[in-house]
This record gives sequence, structure tokens and C-alpha cells, in this order.
Amino acid sequence: MGDYSTTVDDNGVARSREEQSPGWGVKAITLLVWLVAGVVVFIPFARDTSPWNAVTLHVPGNQGNWWHVLVGAPFFLAFPMIWLQLRSLFSTQSPTATGRRLIWIAVGSSIAGTALVQLPFLFHLAGTSEWQRLSVLSLGFGTVIASATILFLRRHHISPTRACLVGLDTAYLANAALCLVVYSEATGSLRSRSGWLISIVLIWPIAFELLWLLLQTFRRQPSPANLRAA
Repeated sequence: MGDYSTTVDDNGVARSREEQSPGWGVKAITLLVWLVAGVVVFIPFARDTSPWNAVTLHVPGNQGNWWHVLVGAPFFLAFPMIWLQLRSLFSTQSPTATGRRLIWIAVGSSIAGTALVQLPFLFHLAGTSEWQRLSVLSLGFGTVIASATILFLRRHHISPTRACLVGLDTAYLANAALCLVVYSEATGSLRSRSGWLISIVLIWPIAFELLWLLLQTFRRQPSPANLRAA
């Protein structure tokens, strides 16, 4: 029989021990996914340009500008996610309030940058096809709006650490989906767009992780202390 006794996490959320976290194997697979996402930062995503090249403005033809910085930077969210996954595997300590605050600063900056990147698509200035325009807007804004709405409404049912995971997943996916659509028709060798090919696979386990985290908020009840705080 499972252990259904309850504990209270650092956000005052009462939950059973069985629900506290996925198994070690799932955590290891999730860590592997994010380690690969960390590698994507340094390999060509499209047109021989990696996210690292984009944020450092080393773009072929000396064409680097603010747009490249804003779409390249969110790929670096893989590194705080790797840190959180390592802590989940090897430590029982939750991240400090300062650590979580830094993560939310990174998440907020990334989402703001992604929103700015989508403005040309919103005002028909991007020069893309209509399906690309609608895909960018629905995936970019849609992912952020849906996650933010659920996170706000269920904020008393999720721990601060898991909220950080939701924020990182959301910000990363919104930007990655945008880049996958925009560069879907980019030409070049497989090596010159290897990051795109890897990312088209990576977004599925990341999206599944985000969906799982959000669904978990509907399975928990806030503790009395948390209700009083609300």
C-alpha cells in the first residue's frame, strides 16, 4: 500500500508523500532532456547561427540585431532548469527565496523579450506567411497566457519551486515554438540547422512536463495556513 500521509511544503501546500515528486527515473530523464537543451545553446539552430551566436551578435553577414538577442536569450533558461533538476535529484533542500527571485527575473525578462519579438507578427510586419504568423502568435502568446492564468488561479495549490519550474517551462516553450515556426523553412545542411532538428524533438517532453505540473495543481488542496494567508 502507498503512503498517503500528508506533509506541508514551503508554500503551505498540503500534499501526500506519494504526490510530492515524480520518481528518480523520471527526474533523471527530465534532467537529460534539459542537458540536451543546454547543448542546443551552442550548436547551429538555423543558418549556421546558434543561440550563443545570436546573443553575441555573431550572425552571418553581420546582420545581428536586437531581434536575434531576444530570440537567443531564452534558450539559456535551460541552465537554471538544469540547476533545479540537479537539486531535485541530489538535494532535499528547496531553492532559497533569492534563488527563486532570480529565476523569476529571468523568466519575466524572457517572456517580455518574446512578446516584443512577436509584435512584428501581430502588426503584419514580419513578412511571413499567414500560417506562420498565426502559429507564432498562438504558440507564443497562447502558451504564456494559458500557463499564467492557471498559475495565478491555482497559486495556493503549488509550491514555490514547482511554480519556478512552470515559469521556466513556459518561457522556454513560448520562445522555442516561435523559433521553430520562423525557421521551419530555413535552408542549409543538416549541420547548419542541427539545433532546430533537436529542438523539434525536445519541445514535446518539455511541453509534457509543463502540462503535468499544471495538472498537479488540480489534485492538491491548500493547507489551512495557506488559506488564511490568502
